[in-house]
Amino acid sequence: MSILKILDAQLESMTRADRQIAQFILDDPERMLSLSSAALAEATGRSQSSVVKFSQKLGYAGYQQLKLDVNKAKAQEFHAPAGVIHGSIDASDSYLTILQKLIGSKLLSMRETSAVNTEATIDSAIDVLVKARRIQLAGVGASSLVARDFSYKLLKLGRTVLVDSDSHIQISNASVLNSEDLIIALSHSGRSVETLRIAELAKARGATLLSITGLHSNPLAELADIRLYTVADEERVRSSAITSRDAQLMLTDMLFILLLRRQSDAYDFIHRSEMAVTVLKA
Repeated sequence: MSILKILDAQLESMTRADRQIAQFILDDPERMLSLSSAALAEATGRSQSSVVKFSQKLGYAGYQQLKLDVNKAKAQEFHAPAGVIHGSIDASDSYLTILQKLIGSKLLSMRETSAVNTEATIDSAIDVLVKARRIQLAGVGASSLVARDFSYKLLKLGRTVLVDSDSHIQISNASVLNSEDLIIALSHSGRSVETLRIAELAKARGATLLSITGLHSNPLAELADIRLYTVADEERVRSSAITSRDAQLMLTDMLFILLLRRQSDAYDFIHRSEMAVTVLKA
């Protein structure tokens, strides 16, 4: 997960001193990379010990390790293709400008979502998917649409899937889960009351909880055993959950493809599904 994304997500919850250091790094990471801890302290008006402690709070042994990760994050930074605009869509924008901005937002959201989830975490998610006796998908609003789409793919692999758009049925399904089962809870905010209560009940019943939320601090991710994140700047296209939905779809599609590779009998199930559908296409 990119350290720059972590800093941005945690900025508002930081102390005043830490926020000053984090904001400096976010505003000008290239300059930060050229500064020693003492120079960064002087530039931010803090003490050198504050810079070192700031690094340690983020899980690093010291400032140099933080610089290495900032450098790595800069190297992986996505740049929109030439001609593609990434910015707020205004009422006065032309059709072509809106199209370019929308494509730019979608591309950036999917690219950054892929960057913030580590291969190790994705592997852990696939491990629990393979082993799960039953898989429940929970989500409301746009997240419920993504949950249903993912359920169709899992059903093609012969998996037992519990999914419903009605939150009352979702929480009822969660009440019968146990330690052999998996619940995947989707909520970009991580604060949807229905999804949170369903996840809490499923976990109390012993089920493994995999959360798919935004990168910011949120109660659903804190509750989860395995955490996957989506990155979406919904302020750019706010009339609906557009970029967050695309990020969730990209992430669940990736899980499906990796599960297809890991599940030994997956291709047999896919073939049966394709053969069954040909009858309806005659």
